[in-house]
Amino acid sequence: MQSIKTKLKLNNKQKTILAKHAGVARHAYNWGLATCISEYESSKKRLSAITLHKRLVAEVKSQNPWYYEVSKCAPQQALRDLERAFKNFLTIPKCGFPKFKKKGKKDSFYLEGSIKILKGNYIKLPRIGIVKTYEILPSVPIKNVTVSLRADNWYISFKYDNEPTHTAKQRDIIGVDIGINTLATCSDGTPFANPKAYQQGKKRLTRYQRRVSKKKRGSFNRAKAVKRLARLHKKVADIRADALHQLTTWLAKNHSTIVIEDLNVSGMLKNHKLASAIADCGFYEFKRQLTYKCEWYGSQLVIAPRFYPSSQLCSQCGHQQKMPLNVRTYKCSECGFTADRDFNAAVNLENYVSQ
Repeated sequence: MQSIKTKLKLNNKQKTILAKHAGVARHAYNWGLATCISEYESSKKRLSAITLHKRLVAEVKSQNPWYYEVSKCAPQQALRDLERAFKNFLTIPKCGFPKFKKKGKKDSFYLEGSIKILKGNYIKLPRIGIVKTYEILPSVPIKNVTVSLRADNWYISFKYDNEPTHTAKQRDIIGVDIGINTLATCSDGTPFANPKAYQQGKKRLTRYQRRVSKKKRGSFNRAKAVKRLARLHKKVADIRADALHQLTTWLAKNHSTIVIEDLNVSGMLKNHKLASAIADCGFYEFKRQLTYKCEWYGSQLVIAPRFYPSSQLCSQCGHQQKMPLNVRTYKCSECGFTADRDFNAAVNLENYVSQ
């Protein structure tokens, strides 16, 4: 399965319809959560999504006629999400208790039924009609979609069946060393610059956050300031994601075997001097994208062990020596080989497969 998420080009009427769907889904979720809490306190039983939906139809829909203005899928899926949230809370140690949803925060809803992609960048949705997207959509059958609000813009996402496309490879094996100064250094000498999106927008983010904190809660000016801050956060995230997508796509399409390190990202983030720069690189997202793209394009991903000393080994003679982080040039004390620290590590990662 392959997924796609794209921005919708809407008029004011369509935005209102989507907001109604998100509002009904949020109301159903909050009502279900309050009902589950009161039911558990009285009878020590946890209600299922089917039981909650029956009670919703009998008790809530009759009193709130605006439920009938939207698709029935939105509240149904909200109750299913609530049931899954309770299961995660009971089975996964780090998952907390489900929380009530607030308006404007992660608004989304689910649709299924007569969904059809029309020619070009149009898609037909039940109870909403034909909406336009900014991208050309693939002509594939769709069973369900999720519509979400992010930084005052609506997005639609769905998944579809896709056959892997094996591309012609330009190189058999390549080692990739990811870092902070340079996002990735490859063993063939190709560097990929780190856009450092958060560092570039940090001053503006601070200024916008200060404006939000000075506005009165509940005021219209505060709402505008929050939207402006959300758009800037989205821009930072999009720049980072774009750089990672370009890198991982190039690696998966053009190389048969890709060797990377198994980095301890959570441990690296404990270094408070480098935590911000490390988080700005998106190391975990790099590994996640590369994993599924190698399956798409017929490549093999090899992950070197976490304690493999790629930065300490000489790529020419194999001598191992200590390399502090502030030393950016590798100078071998045995053979005299000199190279950039990241390039030497990338060559060692490439040699790891042949060992």
